[in-house]
Amino acid sequence: MAKVRKMIDMCSDNDMLKDSVLYREFLAEREEILKHKWLESEKAGYDIGFERALVDWVLNHRAKWKQSRRTARA
Repeated sequence: MAKVRKMIDMCSDNDMLKDSVLYREFLAEREEILKHKWLESEKAGYDIGFERALVDWVLNHRAKWKQSRRTARA
């Protein structure tokens, strides 16, 4: 019975997490990185990999992207 209760609690926590602003922002940022990876891979003619796309996006695009999201929410 304790295991079932723990599973129910974990599911509730999972649902709460998925509904959180933090999680939605994480998913939106991840989607932008994946788009960036695709575009940069197309330019390079090969798959540049997630890590390279992530670093490039964070260094060159993240601040502007975050600012535009803040502006859109206001």
